[in-house]
Amino acid sequence: MIKKGLDKNRKTQELIDNVDSLLKRVSSLEAENAFIKAENYELKVEVAELKARLNSNSSNSSKPPSSDGYKRKPAFPQKGKGKQGGQKGHKGRTLQQVANPDKIVDCNPGKCDCGHIFTKDELILSETRQVFDIPQPRLEVTEYQIHKAICPECGIVHKGRAPEGVNAPAQYGNGVKAYAVLLNVHFKLPFKKIQLLFGDLFGYSINESTVYSATQQCYQELEKSEEMIKTKVAESQVAHADETGLRVAGKLHWLHTATTSLYTYLFVHEKRGALALKSDKSILDRFTGWLVHDCWSSYFGFAKFKHAICGAHILRELQGLIENGERKWANIFKMFLMNVYQMPFEKRVKRRRHIVSKYRFICDLGEKAEPPPKKTPGSRGRYKRTKGRNLVERLIREQDAVLAFAFNKEVPFTNNLAERDIRPAKVKQKISNCFRTFTGAEIYARIEGFVSTARKQNRNVYSELCDTFKGYNFITK
Repeated sequence: MIKKGLDKNRKTQELIDNVDSLLKRVSSLEAENAFIKAENYELKVEVAELKARLNSNSSNSSKPPSSDGYKRKPAFPQKGKGKQGGQKGHKGRTLQQVANPDKIVDCNPGKCDCGHIFTKDELILSETRQVFDIPQPRLEVTEYQIHKAICPECGIVHKGRAPEGVNAPAQYGNGVKAYAVLLNVHFKLPFKKIQLLFGDLFGYSINESTVYSATQQCYQELEKSEEMIKTKVAESQVAHADETGLRVAGKLHWLHTATTSLYTYLFVHEKRGALALKSDKSILDRFTGWLVHDCWSSYFGFAKFKHAICGAHILRELQGLIENGERKWANIFKMFLMNVYQMPFEKRVKRRRHIVSKYRFICDLGEKAEPPPKKTPGSRGRYKRTKGRNLVERLIREQDAVLAFAFNKEVPFTNNLAERDIRPAKVKQKISNCFRTFTGAEIYARIEGFVSTARKQNRNVYSELCDTFKGYNFITK
């Protein structure tokens, strides 16, 4: 009896030990399975990112259009193909005859077959044809002859004075300086090419140092104009902001812009974020209107102005998810955003509650479709987030900024204005690679901002630069 009891206890203990062993085994397998799942998730995310990188272009990422090669596509889909050429209502710029030509050449008929030679009184004007051409360029040389005289009464010597700015026996005038600055800054020609161009056109190979001195002088003369541009942008109801990388003295710097439909302000800074935007060069600390930007986090550090996020940037991110991740919610949100954009403003205001409700509904779909961030057990660092998850969280967090264009008539849908104003700097970099000095970058930013402002207000840029060298222009008058 006792033996049977001992056997039973032994078997029970063995059973318990087996169960404990199995439980430990199950626990170990569960931990291993969790690790494999997390690792698999991270690998999937990495593969998706690599695929997205391979398939990225200007329509589904932040890559510039120049990287697309010959496969460029329009930012917004075209409604339909119309007739080629000028469209109805388009104001053409066909060359028209002028009333007072600079030169007239008479084309008279020869003598008649009978031998009669026509007199001037017999000629009748039949038609006129005008040829617009460029005369041989030449520099106009003005000599200032400075005379002196001795007073016969007291013997004091009196000497005439040359006009202000005429300080050397031979020098270039304001027109040449303005032309050189325009070629170097706005048309991105290097000093050497400007020298060659002057030699070909005028027979005078202007020195590279003369071109640089002209840009320095123009930079100094435009200081007051730049301050007035900054004030105008700061006081505007809507402004656009953007930034782009710039190589200066072998290091990465950033070109920032704050711009409106009439004024362009550019400045260079070592940093891209808050240090630059809150520096004394920036105007954002005194801006109180709507600022349209690309959702760069540093802009949200300002509480005085209202935020509006560029719709084109969101569309590109959605397109990237559609092409690379086959996200249905992204396609739905893209169609929703385009429908709101194409909807008349009055209709948007009337359907505001419906638009906001649908916006939140699609974001809920995206939040369910995009997995929350996971972390591999035992790993360090931040949780790995997918691009889709980041976009969904941003759309939820910045709902008012995303829909700012829909319910505020003055707010545009895109930030294209700032991007257009900052794009010339990329052309400059492609030609010259970088700026050798920080001062050179500052000179470029101030002059290019002034030229852009002049063009926006339909001013003759060359004339305004000539006036600038005289000490005034259309901004400071």
